[in-house]
Amino acid sequence: MHILVVEDEKKVASFIKRGLEEEKYTVDLAADGEEGLAMGTAKPYDLILMDLMLPKMDGLTVIRELRQKGIHTPVLCLTAKDTVDDIVSGLDSGSDDYLTKPFAFAELLARVRALVRRGSKDRGAEIHFADLRLDPVAHKVWRGSREVELTAKEYALLEYLMRNPNQVLTRTMIAEHVWDYTFDSFTNIIDVYVNYLRKKIDKDFDKRLIHTVRGVGYVLKEEE
Repeated sequence: MHILVVEDEKKVASFIKRGLEEEKYTVDLAADGEEGLAMGTAKPYDLILMDLMLPKMDGLTVIRELRQKGIHTPVLCLTAKDTVDDIVSGLDSGSDDYLTKPFAFAELLARVRALVRRGSKDRGAEIHFADLRLDPVAHKVWRGSREVELTAKEYALLEYLMRNPNQVLTRTMIAEHVWDYTFDSFTNIIDVYVNYLRKKIDKDFDKRLIHTVRGVGYVLKEEE
């Protein structure tokens, strides 16, 4: 597995590189955002670890540029920022997970393994539910004949719902499968993203598909 680490703090970059190489990963380093974008574009990586506070080009801009170029390599953000708004900004840019500095290497390694597993899975053919259609290869979604523009995290959330229709998914289940988080303080992020998704999937349509099960979680189902 080949990992790109974009980190301008030399000691942190060296620490991450050494630890990952001990786990048999191949690691490349980039010291600024422009170098990270160039390397992430030029070579197919299995995972990118992206610091957000970078010289020349900040990490969120790098992630957006990669996604605009059609590069869907999983990205784990590394940053000292940990507010809800900061997390949402990172996820909206197209990142897949978020780890706040300082962190234990064991936690970083667990996140890395989860994202590498997720990125390596063959997700198969199109998924259909009611008049929703999701293409896992092209990362596109339609409701009826209308294409719906989603951020990377909105897409991941919808895919999880569509792969488990008519099942009540708790916030813990969603956190573990979509974000790899397991702690309760993260659930408000889930609520924020479900609301984002509802505005794009259900607004302007007669039938709502995303439903709240009060005190439990959410379910994708057709209204009776």
